[in-house]
Amino acid sequence: MRRSLVVGALALGSVLLSAQRADAFCGFYVSGSGAKLAADATQVVLMRQGTRTVLSMQNDYQGPLEDFAMVVPVPVVLKEADVKTLPKHVFEHVESLGSPRLVEYWEQDPCPQPYDSKDYDMAAPTASAGMGRQYAPTMEAEKQTVKIEAQFDVAEYKILILSATEAAGLETWLKQNRYQIPAGAEPLLRPYVEAGMKFFVAKVDPKKVKMEGGHAALSPLRFHYDSEEFALPIRLGMANTTGKQDLIVNILSADKRYEVANYRNVFIPTNFDVKPSVKTRFAEFYAALFDKTIEANPGAVVTEYAWTAVPQYHCDPCPELDVTQADLMTLGGDIVGGQIAQGAFVLTRLHARYGRKDMKDDLRFKEAKPVTGGREQWSKQGLEYGAAPSQQNYFQARYAIRHWWTGPIKCANPQRGVWGGPPSGIATGTTSANKLAFAPRGKLDVASVVKRDLWEIGLRRAATPAPAPAPPGTKFATPPGTKAMGFGLGASAALVLIAAGLLIGRRKA
Repeated sequence: MRRSLVVGALALGSVLLSAQRADAFCGFYVSGSGAKLAADATQVVLMRQGTRTVLSMQNDYQGPLEDFAMVVPVPVVLKEADVKTLPKHVFEHVESLGSPRLVEYWEQDPCPQPYDSKDYDMAAPTASAGMGRQYAPTMEAEKQTVKIEAQFDVAEYKILILSATEAAGLETWLKQNRYQIPAGAEPLLRPYVEAGMKFFVAKVDPKKVKMEGGHAALSPLRFHYDSEEFALPIRLGMANTTGKQDLIVNILSADKRYEVANYRNVFIPTNFDVKPSVKTRFAEFYAALFDKTIEANPGAVVTEYAWTAVPQYHCDPCPELDVTQADLMTLGGDIVGGQIAQGAFVLTRLHARYGRKDMKDDLRFKEAKPVTGGREQWSKQGLEYGAAPSQQNYFQARYAIRHWWTGPIKCANPQRGVWGGPPSGIATGTTSANKLAFAPRGKLDVASVVKRDLWEIGLRRAATPAPAPAPPGTKFATPPGTKAMGFGLGASAALVLIAAGLLIGRRKA
């Protein structure tokens, strides 16, 4: 099963669009066999604290392993102590936490029976759901423009850190070592060489690699460095692709949200209801929504998630998998220390989709002010939408399916619009849009499944028959005349809270 993209810092893998393939990789692949190599998916997580960046990367690719290597620009010379391998599950946890969510709500009985409030506890949100040839000394001596700054082995990888004074010289060095460089690599290498960047080259020993389902199961890599600039070198990755690329960047920081400094930033439209049919096609729906957002904002980078997580409260609603404190330490908490090492962090998820001509520069990140949005938060104006300034980051891509009460209404003053869990009392869980790089595209019309116009991107929903009017005298609990619903609700007994489809309160009759 191909793994979807999670983040982008030095390698983001392929995207399957029907029969079309597009590979996103921030470095490029080279092979002595001359065969075309493609990253099916690469997951990268960046942890940033001060000027220190810890980059964790997992590759999943197709192609021959003989003399395979991955080339990635890095700002400094890495030492052996700076590089290590990681378990794979940490990437699944990060992807799950930042993924778009689909939740379900059921309208509660408009004529509820009286109950003793002490019998109902407000529950906290819960999760629902031999290395070929050696480099020839004579060859190294012949190329004065390329220098091996460091050389060491980590697990199945043989690591080289190269520096170069000429892009053509670096290209020649790789070719002389019998690697087939992607066509057009030299002009892509040039800006990094001129900026004094080094090049992280990881060769693979085929004898040490396990194959899983026809894919090489490489050990994830992690390395760290100090640099004033916080950037992602995407230009070099275009050497391996011809189509559109999906790039998802996950950034973990102690207390900061991040956005790009050199491209437009937009937020994904969030917090609107969708038709029940979306439940079985959620990843496809979200991919279509994302494409519409990019269509309305060409060249933009989309913020999909920015959430302040503390040990007692990570998310609302929470997905099936969550980021643990052990995951944080594995991903760099042991290096940066501080709040992250204690389990408190902000996860920012940025998503871009671009072709070779769309982005002329690397992604350069900057700190951004906190925002909120995408929660079950009501006001007199209705359910909150968009991203609003806040003292803490609580923004997410969240969508809802609402099931109106269809049973009998026998009381004189029914109270409508009180949302909770299913009548059975069994939580149905939260659906996450994972593996978005491989979601079907072009077959779902967003306008036909949304319950309101998406004015954020200029999309009008398809015309639907008007609903039958409510009986005279019907009282509605939401949206007018209510307080916050969801995260941040006070002690009001007027509403029901839901976390991941779980009923956690009920209104008195």
